[in-house]
Amino acid sequence: MSLPYKKGVRACEQNITNEHYYRVNILNVVIDFQLAELDNRFPDDSLELLVLSATLDPRDNFVAFKSEDVCNLALKFYPEDFTSYDLSTLDMECGFFVANILADPRFVNTSSVSDLSRQLVESRKSAFFPMIYRLICLVLTLPVFTATTERAFSSMNIIKSRLRNKMEDDFLDDLMVLYIEKEFADSVDNDSVI
Repeated sequence: MSLPYKKGVRACEQNITNEHYYRVNILNVVIDFQLAELDNRFPDDSLELLVLSATLDPRDNFVAFKSEDVCNLALKFYPEDFTSYDLSTLDMECGFFVANILADPRFVNTSSVSDLSRQLVESRKSAFFPMIYRLICLVLTLPVFTATTERAFSSMNIIKSRLRNKMEDDFLDDLMVLYIEKEFADSVDNDSVI
């Protein structure tokens, strides 16, 4: 790796080593390509949602918890679920939440947001922090929504083929629900439908 880099048969004009070529030139191009691909795949809103949701992560004694991020998460992404009174209550709850949770030994082994939600219910602290608990429940629905969206797009490619491209939207919606929820549709017998 310490030998001079050769491009083809002769040595490169830049007088760089093989290690420098592979570490700097090639690696930087690959990292730039991956970052560009991630930027294309995740729009700014999705990225901001993930960053703000990470504030609820209980690992390392809630080191990522910031009350302004919690309030921004509720304000920007769940405006229909939180009134202005709820947002002010959420802000007040954030002031007491981390200190209260860290003082409780039942939350010591909490390592994920779903564990946090479960522990809040079991310890009945969800009643003391209802707005934070509501926000945690809303954040926990994100993976379900993402999986459902991916299944919907893959099933739409199967259902709406080139030969069936003039299908009405309502009929397409009905077919997609039946296709996505195959297990449920198979459990209903034809006689009860008729």
